[in-house]
Amino acid sequence: MKKNHWKLILIFSIYCLPILSQKNIELIKFNDYPKVKSYKAKKSKNSSMFQGNKKTKKYFEGWYFKMVSHDEMSILSVIPGISISEDGSSKHAFIQLIDGKTAKTKYINYPIEEFYYSKDDFLIQIGNNIFSKDSLVLDIQKDSVSINGMVYMKNIVELIPEKSKKRQKIMGWYDKVPFMQCYHGLVSLNHDLEGKIMVNNISYAFNSGKGYIEKDWGKSMPSSWIWIQSNSFKNSNSSFMVSIAKIPWMGFSFTGFLGFYYVNGEIVRFGTYSNAKLKIIKIEEDNLKINIHLKNEIIEINTIKKNSGVLKAPEKGSMERRISESIDAKLHLAISREKSNSKFKDVSYVTGLETVGDKEDLFNKKHFKK
Repeated sequence: MKKNHWKLILIFSIYCLPILSQKNIELIKFNDYPKVKSYKAKKSKNSSMFQGNKKTKKYFEGWYFKMVSHDEMSILSVIPGISISEDGSSKHAFIQLIDGKTAKTKYINYPIEEFYYSKDDFLIQIGNNIFSKDSLVLDIQKDSVSINGMVYMKNIVELIPEKSKKRQKIMGWYDKVPFMQCYHGLVSLNHDLEGKIMVNNISYAFNSGKGYIEKDWGKSMPSSWIWIQSNSFKNSNSSFMVSIAKIPWMGFSFTGFLGFYYVNGEIVRFGTYSNAKLKIIKIEEDNLKINIHLKNEIIEINTIKKNSGVLKAPEKGSMERRISESIDAKLHLAISREKSNSKFKDVSYVTGLETVGDKEDLFNKKHFKK
């Protein structure tokens, strides 16, 4: 036991302390609820930062790190976050993992006292583990779980559309709407990976691999939703995400959606807020076809579901819900200009796919192709 204790200290000193010192980062202990000067303004401008610094009940926040090896033989998603129950009596931090090939998942609990966040940018620490937009350090030794390693992110693509010089938010003006059940943010649309992670003696090598980071925060995930994401296309360095959800607000609900594509260096975001239109072509248990009509373009989406793992998801802050996620779904994506030639056409065999809840609750007649 003593040997393992000193091993943890050594790993933390080698991996974690240099990251914090190089970035001159001061970390704040969440459970102390300190007043942090100018933090409200900083987190409002940068949704990748920790948003829940004043939350005491019915709250969750989580970041989703997807990592795919160069040969697509290793697929791993890591989800760090916090959970606070409806009455605030139960609080904990967590790290959740899903292997995209085997669909096996792990959920590791941490005392809320071991959750720290940066007051200046997106960087969080849970136990000896550190997460930021450009690096990930894992050092977990709990029960039968042994996970360690480091992965660097480079050539990060943020949500900065061509006509804008500053970071945009994927929710558009909906980001400013109060009392939303759940908020969504993007940290990196696409980036390159270098590094390796060991999970119970299984090696995940990500040198020259691809990565993606997004996040959610709020009270609960929607009652029903569809989420599709990939940045591992066969013939292009592209990225795509769309999320469709049943959104409750102030006593009524509606189906809203948001997304983006990153193709040939161009970033286009779209959603309910941009008057994009959603049409369901086909919806089956393992096959989904959707068309999204933008002002002058049509996005055609065709997914085929494969292996799925069970993840924990928040309900009124508590991680008590169970959902199914696939990371190795197949995606055919085509983008064409109306009355013109094809703009983009490619396929991905490493696609994140969630189809949760009642589809009849999510869609109505206007969403189906006539």
